[in-house]
Amino acid sequence: MYVAVGQFAVTPDWQENARHCAELMSQAAGKGASLLVLPEALLARDDNDPDLSVKSAQSLDGDFLKVLKTESAANTLTSILTLHVPSSPGRAVNTLVALRGGEIVQTYAKLHLYDAFSVQESRQVDPGHQLPPVIEVGGFKLGLMTCYDLRFPEMAMNLALSGADVLILPAAWVKGPLKEHHWATLLTARALDTTCYVVAAGECGNKNIGQSRVIDPLGVTVAAAAEKPALIMAELDRERVHAVRQQLPVLRNRRFAPPQLL
Repeated sequence: MYVAVGQFAVTPDWQENARHCAELMSQAAGKGASLLVLPEALLARDDNDPDLSVKSAQSLDGDFLKVLKTESAANTLTSILTLHVPSSPGRAVNTLVALRGGEIVQTYAKLHLYDAFSVQESRQVDPGHQLPPVIEVGGFKLGLMTCYDLRFPEMAMNLALSGADVLILPAAWVKGPLKEHHWATLLTARALDTTCYVVAAGECGNKNIGQSRVIDPLGVTVAAAAEKPALIMAELDRERVHAVRQQLPVLRNRRFAPPQLL
């Protein structure tokens, strides 16, 4: 299965961002991809207004997703991204959405909010309360995660034990001392923890690192972007997952029951 990862700098204009997402969807489908992963919080972003993502929140039947649904209806591509959905006045839920055939086929409300490194996502965002789902695309089972979820290995392990052989991660990874190192290390660690592919999309604005990655089940980076807008492609191989799990059977060798996340 061919996967595409699109990274770009989100602007303050949701209409421009929707057009950009639709363009990336069209390009990915044209290149033969079965899956496109886009970054986190794509509605709107402004360096001078850190609250704009929440202020711009739209419902799942809002105009932003209508643009993407129209593009989705034109092909068989599965597209995954996140946006903020209103929950109560002045608050929202950071919601991952999977689109296929012009419809929403799955959603996931981000469990782990980024209350770290002097940022407090929970100030305006409500956490989810359900474990993320596993969905099937092109014969692969995809476990869904969002950004800060990457730092919680029990979540990736829960998805792998639920059948996932690919972990999907839209992100807006904030720049800072050692943060690029954390990103690369954690992506590789989650691949090795679970013997899953990891497909991660990063927003590449002034405050976020970009650096989208596709990493294989032995922790090898098979496709990568730098800090600029890009569309990268990689082929996922089911035989690679099977071979690695025969060689490195960590899922079978583990001695502990999976922890309860909630």
